[in-house]
Amino acid sequence: MAGSFELDAELRPVQGRGHSRRLRLAGKIPAVLYGGGSEPVGLAFNHNKILKGLENEATYSHILTIRYDGKEETAVLKDLQRHPSRPIIMHMDFQRVSESQKIRVHVPLHFVNQEISVGAKKGGVVNHNLVNVEVVCLPARLPEFIEVDLAQVDVGQSVHLSDLKVPGGVELVELLHGPEHDLVVAVIQTGRVAGESVETLD
Repeated sequence: MAGSFELDAELRPVQGRGHSRRLRLAGKIPAVLYGGGSEPVGLAFNHNKILKGLENEATYSHILTIRYDGKEETAVLKDLQRHPSRPIIMHMDFQRVSESQKIRVHVPLHFVNQEISVGAKKGGVVNHNLVNVEVVCLPARLPEFIEVDLAQVDVGQSVHLSDLKVPGGVELVELLHGPEHDLVVAVIQTGRVAGESVETLD
């Protein structure tokens, strides 16, 4: 792994639970690279290097270069399975990308100005209903994150998907399904008062 977005792998020709278990015992992560009109390829990655690289949030929403067996392919991380109780990555799925074909990727949300928002100044409590959104776009248009500005949000008000400012050429997948999928991203609720619970909004 030369950088956060460059991953070195080795071919994993043998598949199955037994082989995957042996890979994990050897400090490696079983993975698969698929899509792009080519056959799926079994791969194995160094667990510690991957774990370090995933500390960079952008890795989850960035075009990655995967090197293996003298080849290089570009892909996005589509799925990552973690151990339920230990800091171990169990499996990874990568999807090949093409410059001319749109991809669907989950992009993290960055919440800004929540401490100085209108509602927070009145003692309101910010609630994040979503931490990422799924977008569809060409690889070159893929944003590393989408900003959610809470500066003007008052107590009792919420931010919906339709309120987000997304880059040109980027669409939010949920909104493509119709206005009824305009989910709440964040809301500012009435803060706690002694002896009272936080109000819930309709």
